Amino acid sequence: MAKVNLDALIPREDFEVKEPTHGMVARSMISINDLKEKDFFFSALRKPDFQRETNEWDTNKICDFIQSYLEGDLIPAVILWRSASGFIFVIDGSHRLSALSAWINNDYGDGDISKKFYDGIIPDEQIEIAERMRNQIRKRVGLFKDYELATSYPDKVKPEIVERAKSLGALAIQLQWVQGDSSKAEASYFKINQQASPINPTELRVLQARKQPNAIAARAIIRSGKGHKYWSAFSEENQLSIEEIAKEINKLLFNPELDSPIKTLDLPIGGKAYAAQSLPLVLDFINIVNNVSDGLHPDQDGKETIQFLTRCKNVAQRINSNHPGSLGLHPIIYFYAPNGRHKPASFFALTALILDFEKLKYFDKFTKARDKFESLLLKYDYLIQQIVRKHRSATASYPYIKDFYLRSIEKLLDEKNIDQAVNQVIKDVKFNYLTQAVEEADITGQDFSKETKSAAFIRDAIKTALRCSICGGYIHKNAISIDHIVRKEEGGTGSLDNAQLAHPYCNTTFKN
Repeated sequence: MAKVNLDALIPREDFEVKEPTHGMVARSMISINDLKEKDFFFSALRKPDFQRETNEWDTNKICDFIQSYLEGDLIPAVILWRSASGFIFVIDGSHRLSALSAWINNDYGDGDISKKFYDGIIPDEQIEIAERMRNQIRKRVGLFKDYELATSYPDKVKPEIVERAKSLGALAIQLQWVQGDSSKAEASYFKINQQASPINPTELRVLQARKQPNAIAARAIIRSGKGHKYWSAFSEENQLSIEEIAKEINKLLFNPELDSPIKTLDLPIGGKAYAAQSLPLVLDFINIVNNVSDGLHPDQDGKETIQFLTRCKNVAQRINSNHPGSLGLHPIIYFYAPNGRHKPASFFALTALILDFEKLKYFDKFTKARDKFESLLLKYDYLIQQIVRKHRSATASYPYIKDFYLRSIEKLLDEKNIDQAVNQVIKDVKFNYLTQAVEEADITGQDFSKETKSAAFIRDAIKTALRCSICGGYIHKNAISIDHIVRKEEGGTGSLDNAQLAHPYCNTTFKN
């Protein structure tokens, strides 16, 4: 079930102030009117900047919660903390308040509040999920505007809405307040969220390292420089640089949008932009590119974050873009399984491999073996999956996959065919656990799954996919260069007969 993005409804704020609040009379309950967009209470609500994104609930869970509220069911208390600046921070209960606010303000990730938050740029997938959510609300509990209409024109809405509307004003959510300074509130947040609904380990890393350049860069990339500005403490010039580079990297990694089942070879190198694995993938990509292994110091002025982002942009351009030095690695060959599933371990391995190519000046050697290497990847994809299974995760397995790739390329450069190359590589003690036995899926149902549909399309579409006229490797839409067969300096013209398709690197560097 798709998750609904409610992250814009309660904005974030940095609450690193040490002074506690004094003399405040804390209210014990909030009602439905307190969560309207222009209400004083709702306007003061904030999420701490370490709060995870409010996008964990699917359409059913949001509907169930709103229905429970309307029926007067017991709802756990929301835990708040008030800063000396007057903001009210949600320590626990962000999804609950956001779900109710979404219903009240008709904003499930695509309304007026969200449009302001994302500067009017909302992904199509987010809009589709929001509309699905709205339709489900309409059928199961009714829109909030219908409840408002019921107070004056009961004959214009369903009888069950009229009955519920009578008691809506009496319903409330209980509040509890954290006493103390911001460090006490932060400690309360992590303690509560690790006990009740554990935070994803990668997201926990990002939250706790939120001032460090890799975490700031990851947040910027994942939202294409939009949304909450975790980099707002930096100068305007550095903020603008972070947003511009992050937007470019997001496009390089996640454009075009990935849909399932796959019906095109025009796929993004990073998989889905708004999936549970997107943030871990981006953070690990940043760490690999920037050789981050231990904790970092907070970035004081944004310069280190910009450096991290710039290195990532350069690597992403090298992987697949129209940049003159781009290898134009075709996603379906390098980053997707035969059934269309994105392979993070392979993505990390190729990232690390390109960094090695830079150090070893190995790009020309790779290009010479590229045609055979891509055939090897297609035929022996299952060996990569065996490496991942042995090492149990993408981050633990990618160094071994990188070595497998590098050794395979070396064998292919020795004029061996792909079968001979693989046979020699798996004789190495490092890879002697690999077995050339393809595991067949045990399918008993009569209907085709999304993966089977994707596999059927990929199998047939790849037979006629474009290839580079220079190296023979597959060409992707995002990295097409038109090459002169006879060079201009040798008298070649701009006629159609003298044009051929090539990877940018093959055209601008390898050929020369």
